[in-house]
Parts: sequence; structure tokens; C-alpha cells
Amino acid sequence: MPTERFTFTGHSGDELAARLDLPEGPHLATALMAHCFTCGKDIPAARRISARLAGMGFAVLRFDFTGLGHSGGEFENTTFTSNVDDLKAAAAALDARGFAPDLLIGHSLGGAAVLRAAGGIASIKAVATIGAPFDPDHVVHNFHDALEQIERDGAGDVQLGGRSLRIGKAFVDDVRAESLAPAIKDLKAALLVMHAPLDEIVGIENATKIFTAARHPKSFVTLDSADHLITRATDAEYTAEVIAAWIGRYVALRPPAPPPGAPEGITRVSEADADGFLQDVQAGPHHHVKADEPLSYGGTNQGMTPYQFLSAGLGACTSMTIRMYARRKAWALRHVSVDVSHNRVHAQDAEGMNAPLDEFTRHIRLEGDLDAAQRAKLLEIADKCPVHKSLERSSKVVTSLVEEAEASSI
Repeated sequence: MPTERFTFTGHSGDELAARLDLPEGPHLATALMAHCFTCGKDIPAARRISARLAGMGFAVLRFDFTGLGHSGGEFENTTFTSNVDDLKAAAAALDARGFAPDLLIGHSLGGAAVLRAAGGIASIKAVATIGAPFDPDHVVHNFHDALEQIERDGAGDVQLGGRSLRIGKAFVDDVRAESLAPAIKDLKAALLVMHAPLDEIVGIENATKIFTAARHPKSFVTLDSADHLITRATDAEYTAEVIAAWIGRYVALRPPAPPPGAPEGITRVSEADADGFLQDVQAGPHHHVKADEPLSYGGTNQGMTPYQFLSAGLGACTSMTIRMYARRKAWALRHVSVDVSHNRVHAQDAEGMNAPLDEFTRHIRLEGDLDAAQRAKLLEIADKCPVHKSLERSSKVVTSLVEEAEASSI
């Protein structure tokens, strides 16, 4: 997944740090993501959701709000309204680069911010919220003990997420005065509300209020046992996949034609999650699957293992070869299925050494009105499968390292 770093000017003139995650294949749509209160663009939930959407053809911009992460400015001087203005500035920066956003995604207070900002971004066709509060002043409970100091001194130091932040009175006054109901009612975009029933930070009743205030088209999807910060990789994966499937009703996701001169027959594999082993496998411009390892090997079990892909190639080629022959002979073959298993075994080589060997076992089922001779012939034809032949003879793998400058142009 290519990632482009850049900065843009926020609401107060400070430079804000952003990451634009780009798809390996065709660019189908653009999403702008707003992170949770006092979080940042690189928290696991934002990073994982962005990576999965990029793997499905989305360009995704995530950025640090003013005074947070790598962005400039003082958090003490920000408000909910200034966050909304930062979102609009981010959308303008995307538009200037030819990536006008189709979709806004907001997590927690970021969800409230995207609901408020959507009306001021002309290109937006859909909005998705994740664990969002209906009333922005809900965040005040996170630093309730500091409210007296903030009211008295105009600002106060609070501990959030294990770090100290200074929050100004203007922020408290702003969220207390904010009402999202009119903005939600007037939302001229499709709305997806995602929320976990067991969310202990922002209760599920907030999702009910947001959903009730909105006009159609609107959808609600439960995040089941996910926590508020979507810390589990599987919950982030599910969230991204639901968003990608849902938005297809409101944004044309037809992939564009490949650029002139694009190489054919390339299978590109790239990491989807650097913390585990999940991989995006892109075969040309139209086909995408995931590869992974089981939980017991440190993976997340969200795709086939590399050897299962190899077994799938053998099984698919075997079935196709049998079907091709039976079709040519006009035999009454109704259905073919092939079960393939892989094992590492040891065999004596020519010099008597005990050498490791990959053994693939195929169990072929042939359904239809076939006599014994036809079934025997089709079993013989199975061994003519090209992948079978490739596996039986040694293959050559030629490997080269692509330099970074060269990789960015691919």
C-alpha cells in the first residue's frame, strides 16, 4: 500500500500532518477520516481501517487535528468547531490534489465532527460514523475532575490515554453549546451508523439518537463485542469491509480501465497489517483476495495461507483441465470437485540422503453418467494439468530488489 505524506494548512494557519493511503490498483473513491478525541492519525483503528479500504480501491486521508500528533498549533486553543474547520481544510487539500472526498469517516468525537462538516463539503456523498456521540459535550466526562480548574483558570491539564493535555475553556463551552440534531436532519448524504452495544465510553443510545435524527438513506450496523477504540484487528477489518460494501450503493465504484501500457499478468502482494501477516493479493486490476496465517502462527486467519493458495492453484487447474477434456468429448460430466492437502514429507534422493519433499494429495470427485473407462481417462487427464506439471518439475524463481524511487513509479 503506497502512503504519501504531506501537510496542509489548518483552520488557524498551522501546518497539519497527513497521510494519504493509496490503492495498489485502480482508484475507485476517496475517503477522509477523522480520528477520536485526543487520538491521532496513526492509532491502530485508523491505520487498519485505512489500510483495508486502500486494499479495496479507496484513497484514504487521515490527519492529526491541530495540536495533536505531528501537527502544529496548540491543542489548548482548539475547539469542536475548529476540528470541523480542520476537516473542511483537509477536504480542500484533497480536492486540490485531484482527490475530492466522496466519503467521510469519523470515529468517536471525530464522528460528531464529520456529521457537522459534511454539509460544508460539496463532494461528499456518504458519511460513516463509528462509536460517535450524539452530543459532543459527551467528551467532557473524560476530564470531569478538571472542569473546576478549567472554568477558574481558562485552561487545565488533564490526563487522557496516559498523557497530559491542556484543554481550554473555549473547548468546553463550544461542545456544551453544540447541537448536532439540525446538521444530522439536514444531512444531504447517505449515513452509516456503526456502534458496539457494549461500548463503555460512548453508550449505544447515542447511535439510536443519531439514527433517529437522520433522514433516509440511513443504515445501522452493530459492531458486536468491539471496544470503543476498535483495538482488535478483526473488528477494524470488519468495519472497513462493511463501509466498502455499503458505500457501493451511493458511489460508483466501477474500476477505470488500466492505464495505457500497464503490464499484464502481474500478481502484486503487499502487507495489509505490519503487526501481523495479513497480505493484500491483487491480480491485475480486477481481482483482490487476502492471504494470512492462522492465529497459532501469529496471524489473524483472515485469508488462505501461502500453501493453501498453492493447493488452490493445483485444485483449480485440475478441475478446469478435466472439464475442458470432458466438454471436448461431450461426456456427461455434471460436476467436478477436487480436495487438495499439502504435507512436508521426507524421501530418499539419488544419493541416499533424506531430503524434504512437498507432497500434494488430491481427491477428485466426478459426478455424472460416466462409465468406468471414462472415469479412468479423466483421472489420467488430471495429471496433464499445467500446474501439476509445474509442481512436479523444478522451477526457477528470479528475484530482484526494486529501489524505492523506482517502486514509487510502479
